Amino acid sequence: MGYNGLFQLPDELVLTTLAQAFPSREPQIRALATLVHPSAAPCRNLVLYGTKSTGKSAITAAVLAALENDDIDIDDNGSPGLKFAIVNCVECITGRHLFETVVGKVARALRWDGAPLKCETVSQLTVALSKMLKYTPRPDNFRFVLVFDGIDRQREAPPTLLPALARLSEIIPNITTVFIATSPPAGFLHTPFVSHIHFPNYTKPEFVAILGASPPTPLPNTTQAETTELWARFTAAVHDALARAASRILPSLRHACQALWPRFTAPILAGTHAPREFSKLLVAARVHFRDERLLDPGIVSAARRLQTPPPTQTPTTTTDPSTLTNGTVLPKPPQPTSSAPDLAALLPTTARLLLLAAYLASHNPARHDLTLFSTHHHGRRRRRGGLSVGVSGRSNAGRRSKHRKIARKLLGAHAFILERMLAIFASVRREWDPSGDEQQGMDSDTGMAIATLASLRLLVRVGGAGGAGNSDPMDRGGKWRVNVGWEVVRGLGRSIGVEIEEWLVE
Repeated sequence: MGYNGLFQLPDELVLTTLAQAFPSREPQIRALATLVHPSAAPCRNLVLYGTKSTGKSAITAAVLAALENDDIDIDDNGSPGLKFAIVNCVECITGRHLFETVVGKVARALRWDGAPLKCETVSQLTVALSKMLKYTPRPDNFRFVLVFDGIDRQREAPPTLLPALARLSEIIPNITTVFIATSPPAGFLHTPFVSHIHFPNYTKPEFVAILGASPPTPLPNTTQAETTELWARFTAAVHDALARAASRILPSLRHACQALWPRFTAPILAGTHAPREFSKLLVAARVHFRDERLLDPGIVSAARRLQTPPPTQTPTTTTDPSTLTNGTVLPKPPQPTSSAPDLAALLPTTARLLLLAAYLASHNPARHDLTLFSTHHHGRRRRRGGLSVGVSGRSNAGRRSKHRKIARKLLGAHAFILERMLAIFASVRREWDPSGDEQQGMDSDTGMAIATLASLRLLVRVGGAGGAGNSDPMDRGGKWRVNVGWEVVRGLGRSIGVEIEEWLVE
């Protein structure tokens, strides 16, 4: 097909194939193909930006390769009307290394034999590219796309590097320069009218759709459809548990799913649960969702490694189900309490005290706060023993025997107001941490500790003044909920010498 100078979009079949290969990225694929296609709307400079692992580099390489292989226009020499070269700026340690890499890759893409071996400045780079692209006869619709991947991470880059590269298209008309960056500042190219394409982070449905495109092999006694359905629900649960805290990007979330999948499906292999009993499988595997060692097994505490006892031999007459007939003790799975000492060692004292105060606020009724934490009438704080005697008299003994209550710590955590948690924290801070700061009220350490607990999802925002979408985490009217269990809180309390059970009313 000859070049007629009319606007023409890329082949729809090529764009559809690329959209199927990269789910949730069809708008970016179409925009990129339009802005680099020789017969569409080729631009001089193009900036692709977005967070890490959003498909910028992979989609750029795939789109350019598809457009080059597509029979857009064939000139007299039998070469396509689009050529490209991709330069990984992270691999270039100096500016001269970058320039020589650009010249070498452009020469290989054009099959140019007379490329210079030495290129030290931007001026020499411009001269070398002009010889290969400008002063060599090319078809009218020829376009060369030069991609700088990770240009914002280029080492030893002079301040004039980016503006100079952006002005290459002013000297060489048939070149398009593409810059791939994470978070480019406004006007960093010092050139007006620069096109930008944003690659946003994936949402939960997009994560599930991408991971669901490659389901695992069918489990024993299950069909592929049942395994695929279970895998989709499992990836959604992993996203809810780990996306905000540990697996915000696609590779880490895929790694987490691959690490947790064998442990999640272990009850199915054992025959105790069916593939459709997702709730029971999730409850059985919740301990694995809290174990950070599964996500990164290389991080192991040296102290914990030294404290691990060696395998021992026991008599074969033992009744322990984890003991084989030859007397070898099998390694026991990690217990839920194993996360308590890790959390106590990682959190500072202020964060631990706030987490304990949040647990008390979630599990103690608000009507008992004055009795538990006030010293106005008694001179000291009354704990559960005195409170139980005072609240429950002999008249209620018979009624309590007939109507038993479930302990509040066995029920789910209730929402509380931030003001109440801070009041409990201020009341017990001096008693629980005598060596700490005696400053009262909200200080910088307290605010930082609350932000840390919220980022780790140990405290969860559930509502408040202005709704759950209120952007101010320090709003004292906001509602929160503690997101840790009883075993973890008891370990945190004992790490600072506090028996948290004495402060629970029921």
